[in-house]
Amino acid sequence: MNEVIGIIIAAILCWLNFVIVDTYFGLPEQPGVKGARIIGENVEKRGGDIAGGFFQGNIVCSPDASAGTLMASIGYLLLGIPGGIIAAFLVFIGNRLCADPGYAGTVGCLTATVIIFICSFVGFTPEMFIVGMVIAILTVQGLDHKRASILLGKIADKFNRHA
Repeated sequence: MNEVIGIIIAAILCWLNFVIVDTYFGLPEQPGVKGARIIGENVEKRGGDIAGGFFQGNIVCSPDASAGTLMASIGYLLLGIPGGIIAAFLVFIGNRLCADPGYAGTVGCLTATVIIFICSFVGFTPEMFIVGMVIAILTVQGLDHKRASILLGKIADKFNRHA
């Protein structure tokens, strides 16, 4: 498979995985850890959506599905499926250390491991998912907080998870 096309598709799959899992587990509804409220309110003050801001704040302050997807990609590269499972365990421990009551990171890690495994049959490599996940995180956290929060807020509305 062409690497550039593989990375683009992997980025889309990673983005969908972590946004859907994190939204399902309620990251846009309320800050789950300290610091997430401050980030959400700051994004809202700059014209963004509060639910999207809470989403962004939660993934900055605790290992949620974005970190889980990246960790699963790295774990899968190193050890295959057992590496993805070990990564899920490490994300679970990270959530407990952050006093995060949720399981979005652990579930995101496990779903990413399954996605990578399935996609490996059609020529995708774990490296494509590592790069794809970095790109996916960049679209939510690194390019435009205001517009990203608005998009995340619309997705939260569709899941009935808006703050």
